[in-house]
Amino acid sequence: QVQLVESGGGLVQVGGSMRISCAASGSTFRTYAMGWFRQAPGKEREFVAALNWNGGRFDYRNSVKGRFTISRDAAKNTVYLQMNSLKPEDTAVYYCAAARLFEFIGSHPDHWGQGTQVTVSS
Repeated sequence: QVQLVESGGGLVQVGGSMRISCAASGSTFRTYAMGWFRQAPGKEREFVAALNWNGGRFDYRNSVKGRFTISRDAAKNTVYLQMNSLKPEDTAVYYCAAARLFEFIGSHPDHWGQGTQVTVSS
């Protein structure tokens, strides 16, 4: 069983940076693909970024490419999302997710965190 807990959200100004974290528990974490999703008010949850178990494969939604970076620290059982050049449209609740296979992380993850709010103010 994998449990995910996000942290690090908050308020940031346009153009600023923020890093959010996802702490995972469970012995199988290291074999899971990990990802980040977000949901803005009145909108559906959308995929943001993902990486596979060893960090060798990545995927990003087009609107965050070049601005966001996903990474993982296996020793700390933690996944990060570094967000730079933030825009108002990045405002959302950000969710961490885990999947047994990288091919499934974008469509149907096996586990979800509770979410952390990121607000970009202009």
